[in-house]
Amino acid sequence: MTADRAAVVTGARTAVVTGAASPHGIGRATALLLASQGWNIGILDIDGPGSEAVASEITSTYHVKALGVAADVSNEAEVRTAIDELEAALPPLAALANIAGVSSPVPYLELTSDEWHRVINTNLNGVHYVTRRVAESMVRHNYGRIVSISSTSAQRGGGTYSKTPYSVAKAGVIGLTRALARELGPFGITVNAIAPGPIATEIMGGPLTPERRTALTADLLVNRVGEPQDVASAIAFLLSEPSSYITGQTLNVDGGLYMH
Repeated sequence: MTADRAAVVTGARTAVVTGAASPHGIGRATALLLASQGWNIGILDIDGPGSEAVASEITSTYHVKALGVAADVSNEAEVRTAIDELEAALPPLAALANIAGVSSPVPYLELTSDEWHRVINTNLNGVHYVTRRVAESMVRHNYGRIVSISSTSAQRGGGTYSKTPYSVAKAGVIGLTRALARELGPFGITVNAIAPGPIATEIMGGPLTPERRTALTADLLVNRVGEPQDVASAIAFLLSEPSSYITGQTLNVDGGLYMH
């Protein structure tokens, strides 16, 4: 093990989490869980004040370093500037959780070009922009853990809330994950994806009413809709040392919705 790699594995290190400003989202749950495990946290979110508030909560609660920076993940220049700021202020960037995303319930035949590009740019291009910049840091240390959020919509062609462009973008995340696992593996970097099923977050079109929960639960083997913490726990595992022999995989966290 090189000195740089050893320092990252055993010393102070940072996990970058995108899309962590939403009060009831997977990103916030992930950032808090990782902080509770001793990670320093860098947050990228289009909501600058929200990301700063979560970073402040993390610092005061878990006594680790945290910094929230405003960035639209679909804007490559903003991403690079934001991650430059995180890299300058925090310990080495050793993990990345790509969680930022947008939904789209628009039927295909009503879809505009603007809506198509909005969803693809955030949910797929955004993952690429953030991963590309963070991977530059990881390669220098010969160590890294990357997890990106896909969706069972990528595997089932929709069926929860969002429709075609969302499914296409999330399928792209799976392909990107496999390709990057091959390319970045020689640098000590693992790359995996998680495909959540129905999770009680705002991306499902707002808070789930009892009626919507009942409808969504009908196809689930565990008889409940997922919570952000369910996905956060899976992300934390794939960013941990015990997961070091797992790469190029898509882990479904979906209550048994899609079995393949």
